[in-house]
Amino acid sequence: MKKVIISSLIIWRLILFFDAYFASSYLSFRPRFPYSDVLLIPSKLPFWIWSFANFDGVHYLTIAKNGYSAQFTQVFFPFYPFIIGFISKVFPYLNEIVIGLFISSISFILFIYYFVRLLKLDYKNNRIKWILLFLIFFPTSFYFGSLYTESLFMALIISSFYYARINRWWLAGILGAIASATRPIGILLLPALMWEWHIENINYQISNIKYNAKKSKITSIFKKILHSTFYILHSPVLYLVPLGLIAYMFYLQLTFSDALMFWHVQPIFGAQRSGNDIILLPQVFWRYIKILISVNLHQIGFWIALWELLFTIFAIYLLLLAHKLKIRTSYLIFSWLSIIIPTFTGTLSSMPRYILTAFPLFIVLGTISGKYMKSVLLIISIILMLIFTALFTHGYWVA
Repeated sequence: MKKVIISSLIIWRLILFFDAYFASSYLSFRPRFPYSDVLLIPSKLPFWIWSFANFDGVHYLTIAKNGYSAQFTQVFFPFYPFIIGFISKVFPYLNEIVIGLFISSISFILFIYYFVRLLKLDYKNNRIKWILLFLIFFPTSFYFGSLYTESLFMALIISSFYYARINRWWLAGILGAIASATRPIGILLLPALMWEWHIENINYQISNIKYNAKKSKITSIFKKILHSTFYILHSPVLYLVPLGLIAYMFYLQLTFSDALMFWHVQPIFGAQRSGNDIILLPQVFWRYIKILISVNLHQIGFWIALWELLFTIFAIYLLLLAHKLKIRTSYLIFSWLSIIIPTFTGTLSSMPRYILTAFPLFIVLGTISGKYMKSVLLIISIILMLIFTALFTHGYWVA
């Protein structure tokens, strides 16, 4: 299986570069984001390399270079650009784009490594192979190889889950803290890992408590609640995971007098995001239906809205199947929250990328019965990946 994984990663990376290179013959570069003429084009790197720093990549580069001096970049969490900036200072002759892509590539390898170790706790090698193939060649998997946080974030999330599963709670909590300083949904590890702590510790402890049969049921229930609270308070996860988010909020309050600035500046980044009100998913679906009805089929806005809606529905459907397949509850807690919470801003914008964090989706795809069906789905996924990579690298909004 190691040969399959390594060869798949090499083929995947080469496909992305070749796709970006050859797409230039039929697509012109039309940046729909700022700073491409300042940070990307003058880098002297080939187009097929620097184009993987499009869109959010330029904001991470500005933060890495100058901190949060650019207006509204506070929406981007600090850990990833901090690493880019730190390495750039240690090795000033290296281009920041190369550093960022290198970090993403190494992180993706670490993500795959820990994902395999995590999967081996529950699944056989043949199933793991298909799970990884669906992950590596997912339509928006090119974000794992771009100057984005996806690879680093998922390496932290999966390794945290893995160490929780083998009862190394302090390490799981530390990795969770770094995750919550990398992306806002990193804090969602807290309820997921607390569930793991509950399964591994609280249930075991409560099952060994002997209650006096003469005492009332109310007393017995009260004792169980006390013991549950006692063991929850002993979890390192409870105190460690929020530290990354708290540290960033403290910085925002100290520097900009708004601890929730990362949420409040959401509307600046378009897609009619809400930075103050919480909008429920049914309202968001209704909004997208109206967009698809009103926008002309020949406009790119129609296709963007369609893909965002379809990817969201697809993710929700697979997560429902994940419950039926009895995929581990803690994984599903994290995945449901990581998909639903971004929709509270009133849009499904970026959802084709956001669902990459819901890793049970790939487990479900890998468990589909029938090699023929899995092969067909994988081929469709690769075709979509080629299309979306070509569009992304040439400045067209994908997610």
